[in-house]
Amino acid sequence: MTRSLILLSLSYLSLTGCGYKVAGKADLLPKNLHTIAIPAFNNVTTAYKLTDRLPNALAREFIARTRYQVVADPREADMILTGAVAMVFAYPTTFDPLTARAAGAQVQVVLQVTLRERVSGKILYTQPALDYRERYEISTDPQAYFDESSPAFERMSHGVARNVVSAILEMF
Repeated sequence: MTRSLILLSLSYLSLTGCGYKVAGKADLLPKNLHTIAIPAFNNVTTAYKLTDRLPNALAREFIARTRYQVVADPREADMILTGAVAMVFAYPTTFDPLTARAAGAQVQVVLQVTLRERVSGKILYTQPALDYRERYEISTDPQAYFDESSPAFERMSHGVARNVVSAILEMF
């Protein structure tokens, strides 16, 4: 019994020193930067729902996962995260066999994201074509129809925020 406890302890110690880390927890940005501003994203599409939600989702993600303070005024920030929604596509993915109507859809968005140091103008991170997709179901019953695109865009904004913050922190 004692021997198995020793082996278990040694294996635990060897695993803790292996360099494993949880993804999204690294912070490779310069240590002298403490504040970030996230102004409204530009939008060159006709889909407005995502640009309305993205800055808030990104701010929440930065607050929850980083040491950075989010400020409203870009002139008071050490870093400024700007972005643009370049393309939004929505297309059916599944069809109801009885009515031949779409039963599922996928929304794909392509974003341009840049994190810049305010004073020097140095680009700390850029992603000119960030691609993100979100699926959602469509009710095939006209009586019970509920537009699921708005909740899908809400989920999408949270997913994009998670991906952007992870990519910035890990410089990926």
